[in-house]
This record gives sequence, C-alpha cells and structure tokens, in this order.
Amino acid sequence: MGDRYIDFAHTAFGARLLRLAGLPRPPRLHRDDSPARFAGTAVLAATAHSIAAAPVVGAVQAGGGSVAVAGDAEGAEVIRAAAMYLDADSTRLPDEVSGEPVDALIFDATGISTTSGLNELYRFFHPRLPSLAANGRAILIGLDPVAGMEPRTYTAMRALEGFVRSLAKELGRRGATAQLLRVADDAAPWLHAPLDFVLSARSAFVSGQVLTISRGQLFDREAASDRPLAGKVALVTGASRGIGLATANTLARDGAAIVGVDQPATGQRLVDAMSAIGGTGQMADISAADAPKRLVDALLKDHGGVDIVVHNAGITRDKTLARMSAEQWESVLEVNLAAVERFNQRLLERAALRGAGRIVCVASTSGIAGNGGQTNYGTSKAGIIGMVQALAPHLAKRGHTINAVAPGFIETDMTAAMPALNRFVARRMNAVSQGGLPQDVAETIAFFASPMATGVNGNVLRVCGQNIIGA
Repeated sequence: MGDRYIDFAHTAFGARLLRLAGLPRPPRLHRDDSPARFAGTAVLAATAHSIAAAPVVGAVQAGGGSVAVAGDAEGAEVIRAAAMYLDADSTRLPDEVSGEPVDALIFDATGISTTSGLNELYRFFHPRLPSLAANGRAILIGLDPVAGMEPRTYTAMRALEGFVRSLAKELGRRGATAQLLRVADDAAPWLHAPLDFVLSARSAFVSGQVLTISRGQLFDREAASDRPLAGKVALVTGASRGIGLATANTLARDGAAIVGVDQPATGQRLVDAMSAIGGTGQMADISAADAPKRLVDALLKDHGGVDIVVHNAGITRDKTLARMSAEQWESVLEVNLAAVERFNQRLLERAALRGAGRIVCVASTSGIAGNGGQTNYGTSKAGIIGMVQALAPHLAKRGHTINAVAPGFIETDMTAAMPALNRFVARRMNAVSQGGLPQDVAETIAFFASPMATGVNGNVLRVCGQNIIGA
C-alpha cells in the first residue's frame, strides 16, 4: 500500500529523471502522531484595524514557538498591543530578521476593508515566501463575509479565498500548506484551537482550506494537554479498519474511552482493535431499523451518554448511473446517509449527547466535486454535508457542534484494490502529489472533537492535499 514513487523521487537518480521527464516530485510530508503544538518560528503581520493578533500570539507561544513582528508601524503597533494584552512580557516580541528561515507566515487581514488593501497580501508574502521552510505554514485570517457587511469589505474578504487556494497550489511542491481562517467580528478568542491545528504537523494533508470560526462556549485554555479528551466517551462507527480504526486510536491517544461499532462480520478484528486501546466493541449493522435504539440505549446504560460521535461507516457500490441497479443506489444512501440521520435523531431525542458534545461526520470530496461512477456515493456524501450545515445552528443552542471531514484519495485497503494506473493518477492529482493516510483524517476529526474547538461548527474541511481539479 506504500507509494514507491515517492521513495524513487527522493533518490538522486530518480530526482534527475523526474525533472527531465517533467513529472511531479512529491515532497516528504512531516507528520506527528502526537497532539504536539507548533513550536517553530512565525512571522506575523497585521493592518491598522486587525482584531486577531492576540490569539495568534497566544497560539504560537502556547506550544513554545516564537513570534516575530513584521509590517508597517501601525500593524506592528496592533501586534504589540495584542501581546501586551496577553502578557506584559510579550511586549518584547522581536522584529523580524530579514532572510532568516521561518516555519510559518501569518497575516491578520481582518483590518482590510477595500480592494486596495489586498495589496498588503503581496507586500507581505512576496518577499518572504523564499524563506518559508519545507513543510511550512502560510495562514491568512479574515472576517467571515456575511449578509449586511459593507460591500467593499465583503468583496475584499471574499477575495482572500482565491488567494489562499492559489497560494496553496504553489506551496504544495515543498510540502507547505496555506489556509484561510474566517472569524466572526466577536469570535477572535475562539481562533486558538483552529490556529493550533493548522500550524501543527497534524494538518499535513490539509491545504487550501477555509475554516469559519464563530462564538462558542467558553473554554479553559490551560486545560489543553497531551490528553485533551480525558474523561470523554467517543463512539466511532466503522472502527475495525482504515479511517475508523485510525480515528479510534487517535481519540484514545487523546484520552477518550472508545466504543467502536462495526458490522458483525468484522468479528474478532473489531474486538482485538478495541481491546488494544482499552475500548469496547459493539457489533451492529448501522442501517438496521433498531440499530439507533440499541446503540443509544447501550451508551446511556454503560456510560451515561456519549461526548463524541464519529459517523465514519460507509460503503461504495460504484457503477455509472445507466448501469447501476436500484439495490446499489438504495444501499449506499441507506448506509451512508439515512442511517446517520436516524442515529442523530435518536441521540438527540434521548438527550444522550452530553454537554459540549461533538458530532463529526465523514463526507468525501466526491460529495463536493462529484466523481464518475459514484452518483450514489456523491449524493450520499453531499447529503451528509447538507445535514451538517442544517443541524449546526440547532446543535449550537444546546452547546454542541457538528462538523464534517471530506477525505480525498486516502491510502486504505479500499484504494489499494484499485487498478495500479488509477491509483497512481489519483495520488498525483493534488498539490502535494501523493495520497493521504488514515491518520490525516483521524487528526482532523480529533481537532473537531477537541474541547477547545467550541467555536468551530458547521464546517466541512477537506483532507485531500488540495485536489487540483474540482475540490
């Protein structure tokens, strides 16, 4: 299941041959299998009326990283004032040292209100990109463009998305990423967790993406630790292998007690996987009419409820629509979408999702950009995205959040069964020219599940290395 092309590309002969042939040379992505925070060097710039400098400084310094100040006098004043607000000692943030390599370039664009203000993006990033390290991070922070915003400001904020998506495609060959964090006017304090994630190695296969942050519940920043989910109970469907197993392992690593659910046919494999992480296994066909009642009743009886629900289980029955049987159509929608709807309904009716609960759904880039031969699958995954967006405001009133991850090509047993040529092409069709790992999806799910991600609700985050076409 390994990608031998990457190993070949990083030999001296392979590098020369690929360069002569005009073929992509995938970077080696730096990943981290711990919840470690960013501990590198960052350069931060802001404009005169920016509002996000304080959480940026806080997030970088929380992991032991260092922040240098860039920008004109007004922007530097905003950053230093924000640092003073956090900690008197932080007023001594150093000025940028020109030409020094850096791990992150961060621009607080929340103060830009006109098209001419977008020129600041060029002035900041253009001279500094050569100094951005391999596997570095470029982060842009803007206001969430909402109805009623002054038209010129809305225009400028919407333009940031095109900038970030394009920059990400340029940075991919170095294993570096670019993201846009959109923040509501009053939600800057809730930027901490998203910044933590996009700066860290946990987001290695997430690039060119947009996260929207709103006001959430108050959280204890000091409570974040190596085990942020300690005391939480997490249910993961499809937990015996692939993305589901990686998710169960990652949430257990972060301290959660895991209830893994999978088909009865998985048998001992599920039992062994859950035993290895101190969790429990539940054999269930999630599409069965009585499955939501049985699972929710068991959660209430054994744990008094659940804190995190990950809807990962899913199936494919690929055929072109003209050749697809009714059973192939209906079974995919039933397992991938209808079963999730029924489970969520039962969960909420019984109030089994405990305070500050998290629901995370696994969608797909096929539900965003479409995929030939997958009209059933694309329909089901687009439906998942719609469900997340529709439920988000209702769950927010209860103090819960719901979000979705949308994987692209991920190295699993399922993709390993693809024809070799199809697999090779699929791996190269993103900005980093390689497939993702189940761990990449699991880390994104763990971010959504974090107690500190309370301001992240109704988002769909693609874990695809930034697909070149469509999504």
